[in-house]
Amino acid sequence: MPIYEYVCDSCETRFEKIVINKQQEIACPKCASKKATIQLSVFATANGSGASAKSSTTSSSGGGSCCGGGCGCH
Repeated sequence: MPIYEYVCDSCETRFEKIVINKQQEIACPKCASKKATIQLSVFATANGSGASAKSSTTSSSGGGSCCGGGCGCH
């Protein structure tokens, strides 16, 4: 079952929802609005972070950014 990420069109809350079928109603957990926009998801890598390949090679080579390069912020 896919997990989709949404942003509420009313209150701008971001939330995730497991969708069993496309006809399932989606409601914001904060304001209960049924108007939400699906977002593009960032997939996790093998180490569990959403960091890009560039940042993971940077951290393994001993280099990095202000935070060590492991979080993918640069």
